[in-house]
Amino acid sequence: MLKTLGAQIREFKKDSLLTPVFMILEVFMETIIPLMMASIIDQGVEAGNIHHIYVMGAWMVVAACFSLFCGVMGGKYGARASAGFARNLRKAMYENIQSFSFSNIDKFSTAGLVTRLTTDVTNLQNAYQMLLRMCVRAPISLICAMCMAFFISPRLASIYLVAVIILGIILAIITVRAHHYFMEVFPKYDDLNASVQENVSAIRVVKAYVREDYEKNKFRKASQNIYNMFVKAESILAFNNPVMQITVYSCILAISWVGAKMIVGGTLTTGELMSLLTYCMNIMMSLMMLSMVFVMLAMSVASAERICEVLNEKSDITNPENADKTVPDGSITFDHVTFRYSRTSAKPVLSDIDLSIKSGETIGIIGGTGSSKSSLVNLISRLYDVSEGRVLVGGKDVRSYDLDTLRNEVSVVLQNNVLFSGTIYENLRWGDEHATDEECRHACELACADEFIERFPDGYNTYIEQGGTNVSGGQKQRLCIARALLKKPKILILDDSTSAVDTATDAKIRRAFLTEIPNTTKLIIAQRISSVQDADRIIVLDNGELNGFGTHEELLQTNAIYRDVYESQTGGGGDFDEGGAA
Repeated sequence: MLKTLGAQIREFKKDSLLTPVFMILEVFMETIIPLMMASIIDQGVEAGNIHHIYVMGAWMVVAACFSLFCGVMGGKYGARASAGFARNLRKAMYENIQSFSFSNIDKFSTAGLVTRLTTDVTNLQNAYQMLLRMCVRAPISLICAMCMAFFISPRLASIYLVAVIILGIILAIITVRAHHYFMEVFPKYDDLNASVQENVSAIRVVKAYVREDYEKNKFRKASQNIYNMFVKAESILAFNNPVMQITVYSCILAISWVGAKMIVGGTLTTGELMSLLTYCMNIMMSLMMLSMVFVMLAMSVASAERICEVLNEKSDITNPENADKTVPDGSITFDHVTFRYSRTSAKPVLSDIDLSIKSGETIGIIGGTGSSKSSLVNLISRLYDVSEGRVLVGGKDVRSYDLDTLRNEVSVVLQNNVLFSGTIYENLRWGDEHATDEECRHACELACADEFIERFPDGYNTYIEQGGTNVSGGQKQRLCIARALLKKPKILILDDSTSAVDTATDAKIRRAFLTEIPNTTKLIIAQRISSVQDADRIIVLDNGELNGFGTHEELLQTNAIYRDVYESQTGGGGDFDEGGAA
C-alpha cells in the first residue's frame, strides 16, 4: 500500500522533503528561546545587567522571526505537497478507471468510486500534510524539550517522564477505541452518495410516484448513520482535552512545588524554573498533537486501502504484443463460444455459440428477456473476453487486435442510450471528432433524426441537457444511432435501440442502412419481429443457447419459438416474452 501511494508523490518529492526540514528548524528555534529567556532572568534581571537583557532580547527576536519563517515555509511546502499528492491520486484513479473493462467496473459501485475520488482522497490529503508537519514536529519537539529539561534539572524532568508515560498510555487507548468507529464511517459514505445519485438521476420517477418523502427518509437514514458514527468517535476523542489539561496542570503544580523548594535550597534558579514550565507545555502539546496525528492516520488507513483497491485494479482486457492495427472486414465468427461473467459461476451466460456472419450482412437477434442477446454482441468489441472458444472479426481473433482499432471499427448503440451535456453537434462528434457539419447532418438523415432537429429553434446547435432529459426517448435513440454512424464502422450493433421509435420510422432507418451502408455488417437486437424479418438472417437465442439461425421464412418453418412469437405479434400484438412462454 505504501509503495502504491508513494508512487503518486512524483514531482512533489522536493516539497515533501523540504517540509520536515523547515519543521525541524522551527522546533530547534522554539527549543532555544526558553533558554534565552532563562538567561535574561538569571543573568539580566536578577544581576541588574541591562546590556545582557538587550543582547539576549535581540537574539530572542531573531530566533522567533526565524522560527516564524520556518513555520510559514513548512506550511507552504506542506500544502503544496499534500495538494499535489491528492491531485495525482485523483488523476491516477480516474485514468485507471478509464482503462477498466466492464468486468472490472462491475467490482465497484458508482457511489463507491465517487467517494474514493472525493472524501477518501481528501482524508489522505489531510493525513499526508499532518504526516509531513505534525508527525515530524511533535516527536522532535517532545525529544528536544525532554532533553533540555533533563539538561536543566534531571530531578524535575523525571516528573515529565512519568507524566509522558501515563498520558501516552491514556491517549493510545483513546485513539484505538476511536479508530474502530472511524473505520466504519467510510462505507456509510458510499450509502449516502448512492442515495443522492439515485434520487437526482431518477428525480422524474420519484416525482411521478410521489416518493419524495420516502427518498428524504432514505437520505436522512444514511446521513444519520454517518452522524452516529462520528458522534461515537468524537465522544471518545473528547477525553483528549480534559486528560491533557489534568496532566499539564498536575505537572505545573508538581514542578512549581518541587522547583520552589529547589530555588530556596539554591539548586535551581528562577529562570531555569520558568524554562522548565515552558518545556512542560511543549511536551504536553507535542503529545496532544501526536494523539491527533494517530487519529487522523487511523482514519486515513481505511481511505488509503479503498484508494489502493482502485489503483491496483488492473484491466483484465489489455492489448497484446504486436497487436493488429487493421480490421480487414466486418465478418464475424463465433467459434464454440462459452461465456461467464465470473469464473466461479456454475452456469454460463452463453453456451457453445457456433455461427458465422459474412461481411455486410444484416443479422437480426431475437430472444426473450435474459436470453443473453446483449452479452453476445458485447464479445464482438471485446468489452468482455470469452471464457471458452473464440470470437473472430475479419477472420482474426478479437484478442489479437489493438483495442482502439477494434472498437473504432465496431459501433454500438446501447440499450440504455446516453447523451452528454452539450450541443447536438458536440454529441454527434463523439462518433468522429473531426466530422464536418455536412457529415453530421447526413448521419442524422440516415437515422431519421433530421426531421425533429430542424424543428428546434437552434437546430443542430440545440443544447442537450445532462442525460438528454430535454429530448424524448425516440429522439435520443435516433441521435445515438447517428452518432454511431459517424464512425463509419465495419460493424454496427443496434442493441434494442429502436424500441422507442414508431414502426414507420424504424422501417425507414432500416431501409437507409440497406442503401447507404451496404458494406457494413449490421446486427439488430429487437423484440419486434417486424424489426428483423427483412434481415439476411436471424439469430434466435434461448437461455444463452443458439436455438435457431436462418432467414425469416426458414425460421417460420423450422423454429417453434420464432413461429410462436411471430404468430402472437401478428395476431394479437404480443411481445417476445409472451410468445416464448406460450
